[in-house]
Amino acid sequence: MLGKLLGGYIGHRIGERYANNGLKGTLVGAGAAAVARRGVGPLALLVGGAWVAKKVLNRRSGRTTTASRA
Repeated sequence: MLGKLLGGYIGHRIGERYANNGLKGTLVGAGAAAVARRGVGPLALLVGGAWVAKKVLNRRSGRTTTASRA
């Protein structure tokens, strides 16, 4: 609930600043908080998988990354 309130407040402030429509910004901010709560896990899994794939491909091709040189 706190995330929705905070997202609504931030969205309201952004809506007033750019669109001159605070209600629309409030709804977008509250919706963004709900989407972020559901989407952070799968997004983190996707980014982690891409990072691992990059490491595997770099190792297979014989290139080293800056982290492995140190």
